[in-house]
Amino acid sequence: MMNIRKAELHDLTSVVTLFEQYRHFYQCENNTERATDFIQSRMEQEESVIFIAEVTSEGDTKIVGFVQLYPLFSSTSMKKMWLLNDLFVNGNHRKQGIAAQLIASAKQLAENTAARGLMLETSPSNKAAQALYEKIGFKQSNSFYYELDV
Repeated sequence: MMNIRKAELHDLTSVVTLFEQYRHFYQCENNTERATDFIQSRMEQEESVIFIAEVTSEGDTKIVGFVQLYPLFSSTSMKKMWLLNDLFVNGNHRKQGIAAQLIASAKQLAENTAARGLMLETSPSNKAAQALYEKIGFKQSNSFYYELDV
């Protein structure tokens, strides 16, 4: 059985474990202490919304995926937007529709908060994610994105 729900502070250790797996996927160096501080701060300060996917098997429940969203605002539409910044499902639980259900929860959050919608970016080489996003209804933007590290 699978359940999607909003993460709470008591889920911190499990969320951080998945967050570190996500960061490893993007070739970031693991740092559990900093990751714990980062996720805990986002949760305590309500600076992000994290939904988790729980799977129960033989009475044992474990968290196998998460999506983290950050609020943004669009001046042109004068509405909130949600940045779907992080989406990860443990490798042993992929291809079961969990990512799609996490995205559905993100979409519901956008609808419940009268937001304009969701936006995300992904690596050009992440073809599996791109296929999922397009299947769900995301459209590739014609916008140019720039970064400035400070």
